[in-house]
Amino acid sequence: MGKGSRERRCAASGEVRPEAALIRIAIGPEDEAVPDLAADLPGRGVWVSADRAAVDLAVKRDAFSRSAKTKVRTPTDLANRIEALLAARALSLLGLARRGGGIAAGESKVREALKSGRPAWLIEAADGAADGRGKLLALAYAAHGDVPLAGCFGADALGAALGREAVVHAALAPGGLADRFGAEMARLKGFRPLVPAEWDLPGG
Repeated sequence: MGKGSRERRCAASGEVRPEAALIRIAIGPEDEAVPDLAADLPGRGVWVSADRAAVDLAVKRDAFSRSAKTKVRTPTDLANRIEALLAARALSLLGLARRGGGIAAGESKVREALKSGRPAWLIEAADGAADGRGKLLALAYAAHGDVPLAGCFGADALGAALGREAVVHAALAPGGLADRFGAEMARLKGFRPLVPAEWDLPGG
């Protein structure tokens, strides 16, 4: 059975869920709670749903101590730490895609990518201008219908990931890296909106 198909019990709710929908919390050598997003740290681990409310509830109820059967030192800002790590992992995957030629960055290149095929993800900077974003989203919707959209990273963060000063528009090509990016975004969605609520989306 593959990692993605295994199931674990959430320490907060007691619900049994697929590992892909959970975060492993490793119990460090000094009994501290350490987010283990890759689920590969040694030693004991406790699982919690990839959701801010679930993590906060687990911290409030000291659920990691109960599950590990020892007193676990848990930071009160654990949810924020997990969110930051998930965002960093997602951006790192975009960097890998750039090095492999699997991502188009910049308005003109994204237009070309949209005309040549359906991207796995359309990525728009959270702080980008509405006009340019709206034109690309309209083009994507007209050509391909609903395309997964990530609008939860700033232009500077995207630029750092893609080796440029700032990136406002990008399109991620289908493939293994896009699948991994989608898996991280599914978990990140539990901690921050993937698209700002105020954006005007075509077909929305």
